[in-house]
Amino acid sequence: MAKTLRVVVPPHPLIAHWLTMLRHAGTPPSLYRTALEELGRWLTYEALRDWLPHRREQVQTALELTEGTVIETGVPLLAVPLLPGGLMLWEGARQVLPHAELCLGGLPETIEANAGLVLLLDQISDAEDLLGLMEELVAKGVESRRLRVIAALTASPGLKRLGETFPELTIHTACIDEVLNANGQISPGIGNTSQRLQIRTAPST
Repeated sequence: MAKTLRVVVPPHPLIAHWLTMLRHAGTPPSLYRTALEELGRWLTYEALRDWLPHRREQVQTALELTEGTVIETGVPLLAVPLLPGGLMLWEGARQVLPHAELCLGGLPETIEANAGLVLLLDQISDAEDLLGLMEELVAKGVESRRLRVIAALTASPGLKRLGETFPELTIHTACIDEVLNANGQISPGIGNTSQRLQIRTAPST
């Protein structure tokens, strides 16, 4: 059976609300940042629903013995944000990933064979950055089934490229926009994240 890219768009009104805040051209930088953080939190919550390692365990309550569920904290979990927008998503995601190890500025030299990875980025337009990161992960022996991708917004052209190369990948996003404009920007989109957050970048040399 052929594998196909799995893209999940949760039908949650809070996710739709915060996406709308990102889309609105009049949203100030502080609220734009909050919207990214909130989408990071809610999309990560949805992504972990059937993926986070857990086990059943008996616990003693004040009255009697019962069975509950606990997270397998012994299984490594790495959070890899693509800067800058991915870091804002992480600020929200960390609320539901308290045991995750944050990887900034690149991947660690070695990744445990049983580790799960959450990749966070604000937008998947042509998917060029994500494809580069995926190739690095493959070189380190990480399979797509061990990954979850969290993106505030995606575009069909980028998803098509990802699906052709990494069909077993699972992506959680607030929305799929159909087209890229002549400048390669997602349309209608959420704007340029760095500009919307008023992040200054050093000039290239």
